[in-house]
Amino acid sequence: MKANSVTTKTGDQGESGLANGERLSKDELIFEVLGTQDELNSWLGVCIAKLSDQFSVQKDFLFRVQDTLFYIGAELAQSPNAKMKEQELQTLEKLSEELQSSMETGWTTKFLYPGGNEGAAFIDVARTVSRRFERLVVKYGNTREVSPIVLKYVNRLSDYLFVLRCFVNSKENVAEKKFSYTSTVIKKDM
Repeated sequence: MKANSVTTKTGDQGESGLANGERLSKDELIFEVLGTQDELNSWLGVCIAKLSDQFSVQKDFLFRVQDTLFYIGAELAQSPNAKMKEQELQTLEKLSEELQSSMETGWTTKFLYPGGNEGAAFIDVARTVSRRFERLVVKYGNTREVSPIVLKYVNRLSDYLFVLRCFVNSKENVAEKKFSYTSTVIKKDM
């Protein structure tokens, strides 16, 4: 019985293929976009692993986000069969609103230091990678057509992740550390 191999050797000359069969240099922007999508998906996997069982609903939704990111990657890689559904965007927005409404009034009135408990800290890392992914998708959209739904989803995803980290800290009774402009600014004599 022959063993399966992940090595195809088709990229040994510095090229890789898109879903539509087009071959491009590995330094093309699309591969930076797809690599960042993969990194984000990996960080979401860490978040899922770090969240306690009391967040089972949120963990299940993060699995759904991972699935959606695979579809977005396929669509960006020019797969003729991959089109993101608007329902995924609507679900993301709905769940973000539900989390926000479950927290105390005024929870977003200040800049918050990243972190809190371990799960929230990892969500913050995923949030920053999500923002980088969004910037790259927008940049890629300057060279090829990107679905407006994809653009909206990647924008809302980092918002959702911020809300989720606040929700996790709230449920775990972790006090948020709020940034203050006043006491930490060092003034130098000129």
